[in-house]
Amino acid sequence: MSGEQRLEGLVLRSTPLGESDRLITVLSAGQGLVRLAAPGARKPKSSMAAAVPLALLHLQVGGRGDLKRVRQLSVQRNFAALAERLESLAAAQGLAEQTLLLVPSGDAVEGVLEDLLLQLARLELVVKERQANVEALAIAVQGVVHLLALGGYALPLACCARSGAALDPPLGNWEWRCSLLPGEGFVIGGVAGAQLVLNASELALLQRLLRPALPRRRDGELMGPLPVWLRLLQLVELWSREHLGRSPRSWRLLRQCFADGASS
Repeated sequence: MSGEQRLEGLVLRSTPLGESDRLITVLSAGQGLVRLAAPGARKPKSSMAAAVPLALLHLQVGGRGDLKRVRQLSVQRNFAALAERLESLAAAQGLAEQTLLLVPSGDAVEGVLEDLLLQLARLELVVKERQANVEALAIAVQGVVHLLALGGYALPLACCARSGAALDPPLGNWEWRCSLLPGEGFVIGGVAGAQLVLNASELALLQRLLRPALPRRRDGELMGPLPVWLRLLQLVELWSREHLGRSPRSWRLLRQCFADGASS
């Protein structure tokens, strides 16, 4: 970035900078992650006060040096309503953290911003329509599956990592198993050293998460009970930790929402 420029992006992270400024990390479609200084953003009446996480902004930036400064901004969309429910906020924060792990600075990854905005909009509906908490968990898991695929770390859900046989889970066969070895992929059968073992139904549900929509029954109810969605969250955490070095901290908070009995 050089000179005065305009860009649109979603604020993923904000930290204090100096006495009254903020350092924001913005995900843009054309430039990937961009770090910017928002002068005076921590002052309540500042025109920069809207530079907060989960706000989609239109920005005019400029200045010298590596750290550009926000000159002007306008809010295109704000997902602040997600804070009304802890599980929706934790899901959104986790997806933002996952994006920060996947997208390099100054290098766009096609489709990431679009998919992330789609998942945030779905989480917003969970809040507005008072949907069951498990919906937020399912959106988070599917969002991670999509982000991993877009970022080049897709879950290898087509073939057994050792035999090469198709991963075609036989629904109704409750003896069938598939093991996750994060360093290799999925292996048919119960394998020693596996960090997670799925049955046929769980693997089939995971495979369906590659599609645009969440898997639902004919009556519109979400497929899969809460314990299965928590297992799939654990699975994407393990995969992220193995291939990206760590996983989002917000997933611990998301799990706690259900551990405390807030799964209505």
